[in-house]
Amino acid sequence: MSILGSPAELTDAFITNCADALARAIAELLSRAMYDPIRLLVIGCSTSETAGNAIGSRAYPALGSALAGAAVRVCAENGVALAAQCCEHLNRALVVERPTLDAYRLRRVIAKPIPEAGGSFASAVYGMTREPVLAETIEADAGIDIGGTLVGMHLRRVAVPVRLGVGVIGAARVVAAVTRPPYTGGPRAGYPQI
Repeated sequence: MSILGSPAELTDAFITNCADALARAIAELLSRAMYDPIRLLVIGCSTSETAGNAIGSRAYPALGSALAGAAVRVCAENGVALAAQCCEHLNRALVVERPTLDAYRLRRVIAKPIPEAGGSFASAVYGMTREPVLAETIEADAGIDIGGTLVGMHLRRVAVPVRLGVGVIGAARVVAAVTRPPYTGGPRAGYPQI
Protein backbone atom coordinates (compact mmCIF):
# COMPACT_ATOMS: atom_id res chain seq x y z
CA MET A 1 0.00 0.00 0.00
CA SER A 2 1.26 3.46 -0.89
CA ILE A 3 2.23 5.83 1.89
CA LEU A 4 1.95 8.72 -0.54
CA GLY A 5 -0.98 9.23 -2.84
CA SER A 6 0.40 11.46 -5.57
CA PRO A 7 3.63 13.12 -6.68
CA ALA A 8 2.27 16.41 -5.34
CA GLU A 9 2.50 14.94 -1.83
CA LEU A 10 6.27 14.65 -2.07
CA THR A 11 7.11 17.73 -0.08
CA ASP A 12 10.30 19.69 -0.54
CA ALA A 13 11.32 18.62 2.97
CA PHE A 14 10.80 14.93 2.14
CA ILE A 15 12.83 15.23 -1.06
CA THR A 16 15.63 17.13 0.71
CA ASN A 17 15.73 14.57 3.53
CA CYS A 18 16.02 11.74 1.00
CA ALA A 19 18.86 13.48 -0.86
CA ASP A 20 20.69 14.20 2.41
CA ALA A 21 20.30 10.56 3.49
CA LEU A 22 21.77 9.32 0.21
CA ALA A 23 24.72 11.71 0.54
CA ARG A 24 25.40 10.35 4.03
CA ALA A 25 25.05 6.75 2.84
CA ILE A 26 27.54 7.26 0.01
CA ALA A 27 30.06 9.00 2.27
CA GLU A 28 29.82 6.20 4.84
CA LEU A 29 30.14 3.47 2.22
CA LEU A 30 33.22 5.12 0.71
CA SER A 31 34.82 5.08 4.15
CA ARG A 32 34.20 1.34 4.46
CA ALA A 33 36.37 0.19 1.53
CA MET A 34 38.32 -2.97 2.27
CA TYR A 35 41.63 -3.58 0.44
CA ASP A 36 41.43 -0.92 -2.26
CA PRO A 37 39.74 2.47 -2.39
CA ILE A 38 36.34 2.60 -4.06
CA ARG A 39 36.80 4.09 -7.51
CA LEU A 40 33.56 2.96 -9.16
CA LEU A 41 30.21 3.02 -7.36
CA VAL A 42 26.97 1.63 -8.74
CA ILE A 43 23.67 2.95 -7.41
CA GLY A 44 20.26 1.58 -8.22
CA CYS A 45 17.32 3.62 -7.01
CA SER A 46 13.59 3.10 -7.20
CA THR A 47 11.93 6.45 -6.63
CA SER A 48 8.62 4.55 -6.50
CA GLU A 49 9.84 2.58 -3.48
CA THR A 50 11.41 5.69 -1.96
CA ALA A 51 8.01 7.39 -2.16
CA GLY A 52 6.30 4.36 -0.61
CA ASN A 53 4.92 2.66 -3.71
CA ALA A 54 5.70 -0.63 -5.47
CA ILE A 55 8.88 -0.64 -7.53
CA GLY A 56 8.29 0.56 -11.09
CA SER A 57 4.77 1.78 -10.38
CA ARG A 58 5.24 5.50 -10.96
CA ALA A 59 7.84 8.08 -11.91
CA TYR A 60 9.01 10.76 -9.49
CA PRO A 61 11.32 13.02 -11.54
CA ALA A 62 11.79 15.68 -8.84
CA LEU A 63 12.79 13.03 -6.31
CA GLY A 64 15.06 11.34 -8.85
CA SER A 65 16.71 14.66 -9.65
CA ALA A 66 17.41 15.45 -5.99
CA LEU A 67 18.83 11.98 -5.34
CA ALA A 68 20.92 12.11 -8.52
CA GLY A 69 22.25 15.53 -7.58
CA ALA A 70 23.39 14.23 -4.20
CA ALA A 71 25.03 11.15 -5.76
CA VAL A 72 26.79 13.09 -8.53
CA ARG A 73 28.06 15.69 -6.04
CA VAL A 74 29.40 13.28 -3.40
CA CYS A 75 31.02 11.03 -6.00
CA ALA A 76 32.68 14.01 -7.70
CA GLU A 77 33.94 15.35 -4.37
CA ASN A 78 35.56 11.98 -3.66
CA GLY A 79 36.94 11.24 -7.12
CA VAL A 80 34.61 8.27 -7.56
CA ALA A 81 33.01 7.32 -10.88
CA LEU A 82 29.25 6.87 -10.62
CA ALA A 83 27.25 4.24 -12.47
CA ALA A 84 23.49 4.74 -12.22
CA GLN A 85 21.57 1.55 -12.88
CA CYS A 86 18.55 1.86 -15.13
CA CYS A 87 15.37 -0.11 -14.55
CA GLU A 88 14.42 -3.39 -16.17
CA HIS A 89 12.95 -1.64 -19.23
CA LEU A 90 16.52 -0.80 -20.28
CA ASN A 91 17.84 -4.19 -19.15
CA ARG A 92 19.51 -2.64 -16.09
CA ALA A 93 22.03 -0.81 -18.28
CA LEU A 94 24.09 1.82 -16.49
CA VAL A 95 24.52 5.53 -17.02
CA VAL A 96 28.20 6.41 -16.89
CA GLU A 97 30.32 9.22 -18.26
CA ARG A 98 32.22 8.58 -21.49
CA PRO A 99 35.65 8.63 -19.75
CA THR A 100 34.42 5.88 -17.39
CA LEU A 101 33.17 3.82 -20.33
CA ASP A 102 36.56 4.14 -22.01
CA ALA A 103 38.69 3.63 -18.88
CA TYR A 104 36.91 0.42 -17.90
CA ARG A 105 36.52 -0.79 -21.51
CA LEU A 106 32.77 -1.17 -21.11
CA ARG A 107 30.39 -2.22 -23.85
CA ARG A 108 28.20 0.68 -24.87
CA VAL A 109 24.49 0.27 -25.55
CA ILE A 110 22.25 2.84 -27.16
CA ALA A 111 19.34 4.31 -25.25
CA LYS A 112 18.46 7.46 -23.38
CA PRO A 113 16.78 6.77 -20.06
CA ILE A 114 13.56 8.62 -19.27
CA PRO A 115 11.61 8.41 -16.01
CA GLU A 116 9.18 5.83 -17.42
CA ALA A 117 11.88 3.68 -19.09
CA GLY A 118 15.14 3.77 -17.26
CA GLY A 119 13.90 5.38 -14.07
CA SER A 120 13.76 8.86 -12.58
CA PHE A 121 17.14 8.50 -10.85
CA ALA A 122 19.07 7.17 -13.87
CA SER A 123 17.47 9.66 -16.25
CA ALA A 124 18.39 12.51 -13.89
CA VAL A 125 22.02 11.31 -13.69
CA TYR A 126 22.02 11.14 -17.50
CA GLY A 127 20.90 14.76 -17.66
CA MET A 128 23.45 15.95 -15.07
CA THR A 129 26.61 14.52 -16.56
CA ARG A 130 28.76 15.99 -19.32
CA GLU A 131 29.12 12.99 -21.62
CA PRO A 132 26.52 10.45 -20.54
CA VAL A 133 26.48 7.05 -22.21
CA LEU A 134 24.95 3.72 -21.30
CA ALA A 135 27.05 0.67 -20.49
CA GLU A 136 25.59 -2.80 -20.81
CA THR A 137 27.13 -4.06 -17.58
CA ILE A 138 29.87 -3.14 -15.14
CA GLU A 139 31.91 -4.59 -12.27
CA ALA A 140 31.80 -1.87 -9.63
CA ASP A 141 33.86 -1.69 -6.44
CA ALA A 142 30.79 -0.99 -4.29
CA GLY A 143 27.08 -0.55 -4.61
CA ILE A 144 24.02 0.98 -3.03
CA ASP A 145 20.58 -0.47 -3.72
CA ILE A 146 17.65 1.77 -2.82
CA GLY A 147 14.34 -0.06 -2.97
CA GLY A 148 15.26 -3.53 -4.25
CA THR A 149 16.74 -2.68 -7.64
CA LEU A 150 19.20 -5.62 -7.56
CA VAL A 151 22.54 -3.89 -8.17
CA GLY A 152 24.43 -7.03 -7.14
CA MET A 153 24.67 -8.07 -10.80
CA HIS A 154 26.97 -5.08 -11.32
CA LEU A 155 29.44 -5.73 -8.48
CA ARG A 156 32.88 -7.32 -8.68
CA ARG A 157 33.52 -10.60 -6.95
CA VAL A 158 33.52 -10.84 -3.90
CA ALA A 159 30.69 -8.65 -2.55
CA VAL A 160 30.68 -8.01 1.19
CA PRO A 161 27.44 -6.64 2.69
CA VAL A 162 27.78 -3.40 4.62
CA ARG A 163 25.18 -2.28 7.11
CA LEU A 164 25.04 1.49 6.85
CA GLY A 165 23.75 3.95 9.42
CA VAL A 166 21.20 4.93 6.77
CA GLY A 167 18.92 1.90 6.60
CA VAL A 168 16.10 3.56 4.68
CA ILE A 169 15.75 6.47 2.33
CA GLY A 170 12.20 7.71 2.36
CA ALA A 171 10.23 4.46 2.53
CA ALA A 172 12.81 2.36 0.64
CA ARG A 173 15.21 -0.07 2.26
CA VAL A 174 18.89 0.55 1.58
CA VAL A 175 21.27 -2.34 0.99
CA ALA A 176 24.96 -1.71 0.40
CA ALA A 177 28.09 -3.69 -0.33
CA VAL A 178 31.78 -3.23 -0.92
CA THR A 179 33.89 -5.75 -2.80
CA ARG A 180 37.23 -7.36 -2.09
CA PRO A 181 39.57 -9.45 -4.18
CA PRO A 182 38.91 -13.20 -3.83
CA TYR A 183 41.21 -14.97 -1.39
CA THR A 184 43.54 -17.46 -3.01
CA GLY A 185 45.68 -20.19 -1.56
CA GLY A 186 44.83 -22.82 0.97
CA PRO A 187 45.06 -23.59 4.67
CA ARG A 188 48.75 -22.59 4.79
CA ALA A 189 48.22 -19.23 3.06
CA GLY A 190 48.47 -16.01 5.02
CA TYR A 191 46.36 -12.95 4.34
CA PRO A 192 46.95 -9.28 5.16
CA GLN A 193 44.86 -7.79 7.91
CA ILE A 194 42.21 -5.24 6.92
